[in-house]
Amino acid sequence: MRRESPMQIITHVVWSLPTPFKADLCFIVTKMATSASAQLSKVVKRQYMELPQGDNVQAMYIWIDGTGEGLRCKTRTLDSEPKSIEDLPEWNFDGSSTYQSEGSNSDMYLIPSAIFRDPFRKDPNKLVLCEVVKYNRKPAETNHRHKCKKIMEMVDHQSPWFGMEQEYTILGTDGHPFGWPSNGFPGPQGPYYCGVGADKAYGRDIVEAHYRACLYAGVMICGTNAEVMPAQWEFQIGPCEGINMGDHLWVARFILHRVCEDFGVVASFDPKPIPGNWNGAGCHTNFSTKEMREDGGLKCIEECIDKLGKRHNYHIRAYDPKGGLDNARRLTGHHETSNIHEFSAGVANRGASIRIPRTVGQEKKGYFEDRRPSANCDPYAVTEALIRTCLLDEEGEEPVDY
Repeated sequence: MRRESPMQIITHVVWSLPTPFKADLCFIVTKMATSASAQLSKVVKRQYMELPQGDNVQAMYIWIDGTGEGLRCKTRTLDSEPKSIEDLPEWNFDGSSTYQSEGSNSDMYLIPSAIFRDPFRKDPNKLVLCEVVKYNRKPAETNHRHKCKKIMEMVDHQSPWFGMEQEYTILGTDGHPFGWPSNGFPGPQGPYYCGVGADKAYGRDIVEAHYRACLYAGVMICGTNAEVMPAQWEFQIGPCEGINMGDHLWVARFILHRVCEDFGVVASFDPKPIPGNWNGAGCHTNFSTKEMREDGGLKCIEECIDKLGKRHNYHIRAYDPKGGLDNARRLTGHHETSNIHEFSAGVANRGASIRIPRTVGQEKKGYFEDRRPSANCDPYAVTEALIRTCLLDEEGEEPVDY
């Protein structure tokens, strides 16, 4: 059962009451808290971080845990700076502490898969995104990268490009949205999307720090903006080809979590962090192939949309880590979403499952946007599902085993 924060429980109660009583009860909303570690002196830390490290390099290994959405990390020392993935050794960890194995057979293995510059320790130190395999060398249950990579290699000649729009909400450690009144709610949605000003943009320091850290790391971040709900933001990753989409989005998420850790707050990818008349959080996925991007590509786009419409349930299951249960709270047909039980498509329609941008409709080529993936989706699962349906012409409720 999904555990709700005190803030979410209180909000449920308040929003279930008649309107005249809501304002009177807003005083019971809890005050936002920040982590104790954020109060530690960063000035003191800096004197140690500026010490020389010789030829040694710190490599932070990052992996997805057994929840399918949580990230874990640990660091090892290397004798020299790695120039490629091949220079990085495999490693292991205790899977019984990450929801990935039993204690009686707990060793899991980390297989380096992508390497980035470390924006926290800086050059020559590295961030290393890893796949997880079990004792028998088979992929862990939440290692969707392994299969996604194979699927991407099958369609490499079609040059599949992706761009994912990652929405998230900044929360205090108590689950209260950052910047929201401690004794109530902010004004209704309207002025916050792409807003400017202290009363409209909540947490921009975190956004700017994350953006610059991603650029330093080599993550293909291409933009950011404040979203519709106050304390909700979005960053965009792409265009990325093939497996790079998942690699770059997962590392961007990791960097966001680390930035928020330094500020003492929490980045939430929950698809509906606050119930009621507030927007949820998604991860809209833009997709194209070489054929779609060429003259007359709209015909290919329309054919793909037709295929997606016949496989709606399969995609819903692939688009959040709980097989659609998380997205059911978000995809209600309201707040710029489609209904989870119905498939729809349209030009410039943000209430549809699939949106064709107006410029694409006019130029008859380009890309389409799948608006169904949840904010906490696994980008490997999302991009794999799109390739299977649109390019490999799979049908039915289950993926084909190649």
